[in-house]
Amino acid sequence: QVQLVDSGGGLVQVGGSLTLSCVVSGRTFSSYVMGWFRQAPGKEREFVAAISRGGGRTVYADSVKGRFTISRDNAKNTVDLQMNSLKPEDTAVYYCAADGSAVVQIMAALYDYWGQGTQVTVSS
Repeated sequence: QVQLVDSGGGLVQVGGSLTLSCVVSGRTFSSYVMGWFRQAPGKEREFVAAISRGGGRTVYADSVKGRFTISRDNAKNTVDLQMNSLKPEDTAVYYCAADGSAVVQIMAALYDYWGQGTQVTVSS
């Protein structure tokens, strides 16, 4: 059983920064591709960023490219999402997710395990 606990959300002003963190337990963390997704009220869950098992490849949604950075520490079983230059449209519940395949995926349905979500609210 794999457990993901994400944290770090909060209220921030436009242009501010937040760092989300996800701690993974239960299996070998380095065997999972890790991703971050978000879901705003009334909208479907959307891909934000993903990172390969070794950390050498990252993929970003166009809407966050250049503002967000995903990183992982396989020694600490953590994956972070550094969010800069936040905009009101970044407001959502953010979820970390783990995928047991070897390919970096952007489709939520392909991820096997999910965190409980952490709220990010960007005020204008």
